[in-house]
Amino acid sequence: MGEILIKNLASLATNTGNKGKGGKEMGNIVELLHPWVLIKDGIIHKIGGEELQDVAKDPEVLDGSGKTLLPGFVDPHTHLVFGGTREEEFSMRLRGESYMAIMEKGGGIKYSVRKTREASFEELLSQADKTLKNMAELGITTVEAKSGYGLDKETELKQLRVVKKLRETSPIEIVSTFMGAHDIPLEYRGRDREFLDFLADEVLPVVKEENLAEFGDIFTEKNVFTVEDSREYLKKMREAGLKLKIHADEINDLGGAALAAELSLVSADHLLKANEEGLQKMKEAGVIPVLLPLTAFSLKEEFAKARHMIELGLPVAMGTDFNPGSCYSFSVPLMLSLGTLYMGMTPEEALTAVTLNSAAALERADRIGTIEEGKEADLILIDAPSYRFLTYHFGMNLVTTTLKKGKIVYMKQ
Repeated sequence: MGEILIKNLASLATNTGNKGKGGKEMGNIVELLHPWVLIKDGIIHKIGGEELQDVAKDPEVLDGSGKTLLPGFVDPHTHLVFGGTREEEFSMRLRGESYMAIMEKGGGIKYSVRKTREASFEELLSQADKTLKNMAELGITTVEAKSGYGLDKETELKQLRVVKKLRETSPIEIVSTFMGAHDIPLEYRGRDREFLDFLADEVLPVVKEENLAEFGDIFTEKNVFTVEDSREYLKKMREAGLKLKIHADEINDLGGAALAAELSLVSADHLLKANEEGLQKMKEAGVIPVLLPLTAFSLKEEFAKARHMIELGLPVAMGTDFNPGSCYSFSVPLMLSLGTLYMGMTPEEALTAVTLNSAAALERADRIGTIEEGKEADLILIDAPSYRFLTYHFGMNLVTTTLKKGKIVYMKQ
């Protein structure tokens, strides 16, 4: 791969370390003025702040004149692979219908399930590949991708096989999550536990045999899966060797945060309605809260209490929750704006939330999420003299170049 020298930078900004950070540490951004960075074989080899000398024999030079170098953004929560779109439902919500009411009419996730079951492998692959290219333009270098629009054996496996193919072909790193427990299909209505048993007995063994997923997830919510059923199902996924996540306390406070702590899950996501006791238990258990402000914005719900969580010491991460229904967006610029303007985060905390803490939510903070010697060169250049422009020049995509493991995967023309 050779050597790449990034020079003439206005600045560099990053948090540091190999684990998620909450409290005051979450805002501890290291800012270097006029640095240079040498990448060797996809790894950050050396960072210099002094005058540039002969640090490499014949490197490829990347001119960062007037720009700021940041860690690549990590999106720890998406529903990347799906069939169909739900623009009509968006209009219905604008006319006053609730998300849950639309679900009860056969819309919502169930509509996406029908469309995903109908879609071919090639159609799903093409759609997701296009999305990944657009994500790279926004500086996303690592993205999590959930199944969950199949709710049957054939389609869940189809989604996960699409993700596996993308992992082999896309320059963006993709983390696969099995989320067959995203909803209760019509054919299992009233038989929630039987459906979870079906997933555990019929689908999960194939997921493991074909190495289709690293994580397992479940939607713990009123009219979906109870805390009790979620607990037993999560244990089965753990026994099968999957790391665990949970959609918790999004619309109702069911105690999902406390369950995440009880089982020491890697992350608990959404958390709009999470109670104080549950959040405290999450901190004690080391569970990372993944907040999804684009979804709250789209559904016109109150935002998760990021400021409070950070002050509790929780290492808050943010993800886009890109999906065809409640959040048809993967706009990192908008997400950063919401995090600062409406959730009480500082620019420094917001940057940490989409880099180091999001990497920790995918158990990758040991190798990505910060700009440090020895870590992988997942980097972005923004057309601004400081990281503060991410939130100051709000809603704008400032990314001009995205690198994954030292390879340029996007460059603005």
